[in-house]
Order: sequence, then C-alpha cells, then structure tokens
Amino acid sequence: MPTPRPRLRAGAVSWRLVPFRLGLVRAAAFLAVASSTTACTASSSPGWTYAPAPSVASAAPAASGAASAAASGPASAAASVIPSAVPSAAAAAPSSSPSGAPSGAVGAQLQLVAKNITFDKKDLSAAAGQAFQIVLDNEDAGVPHNVWIKDATGNIILKDDFFSGVDTRTYDVPALQAATYTFYCSVHNIAAMTGTLTVH
Repeated sequence: MPTPRPRLRAGAVSWRLVPFRLGLVRAAAFLAVASSTTACTASSSPGWTYAPAPSVASAAPAASGAASAAASGPASAAASVIPSAVPSAAAAAPSSSPSGAPSGAVGAQLQLVAKNITFDKKDLSAAAGQAFQIVLDNEDAGVPHNVWIKDATGNIILKDDFFSGVDTRTYDVPALQAATYTFYCSVHNIAAMTGTLTVH
C-alpha cells in the first residue's frame, strides 16, 4: 500500500511553494519597473537635440561662397574707387596743350619770291597776337633783296639785312596787333617790291 502524504494545516505554507512565490514576486516587480520606465520615456521629452554633422557637399559651397565674397569684395571696392579717382585727377591736372600758341611761338610761314626785282605777291595776311615767319626766295642772281615791315605811322617793325641771290632767307616776325602794315624791299623801295600785310 502507498504511504499516505501528510495533510497541511490550514494557514500553513508548504516550503515547496516558497521558491515559486518568490519568482512571481520578482516577475511582478520587474514588470512594474519596466512599465514605469516606459511611461517616463514616453511622457518626457529629452533636454538635448541631436544635430547631425554637416556633410562635405554642403560645407564646400559655403567655403566657395566665402572665398568668392572675399575675392570680389576688395576687387569691387578697388574698381569703385579707382575709376572715380582717375577722372578727378585728370580733370584737376592742367592741360599740357594751350588753347593758343604763346606770343613767342612761331605760327604760319608766309612765302615770298623776289624775281626780276619784283615781289610775286602784293598781299600777305597773318593772325593777330601770334608770331610768324616770312620766307624770302631771292631768285635774282647777284642782286640783293630783303623784307622790311612798317606800320601806318611809318614805324619800322621788321628791319633786317639784305642778301644776294640766288638764295633763301627766313625772317622771324614778332606778334603784331590787328592792323594793316606795309612790307617792302629796303634796297630798291619801289612799287614792284612793296605790298600790304593784313594782320587780323
């Protein structure tokens, strides 16, 4: 016959059930902690934000933009300053070429030929206030000629030596006021070798 198991008294706990109960307690405690952790994680928001590192492709345009801005900045400033400064300096600088030749400068050359004891021209003209020249071509071989100039009062303005032909001489005439003058050969002093110089 089998041996009968002893009966437990009411309220007594079998020692064989203690490990099972301890396992249930630990499982319940683990579930409670896990659920509370999940609730806190779901309800609260983190105090920091993750910012991904910039990629090489996005950094390159920024660097190229900064380089282009740095290069264009000084160039733009120089371009805006230099063109404005250069015309100002050019405008301030006096012109090297005068509007009119000074009184000492030589103006026009008037050609005059003496041949057969006669001037080929009876009228010459020159600009007032400007020196000029008379080029006398003496084609009379061995005959002396020259050119003198006098004003309306007979005051001699140009008085020079004569020379024999065939030869050419250039006379420098100072700047004259606007008026009518007489040029002539002082050696012969005849009508054929006398003419009118008009200065205007």
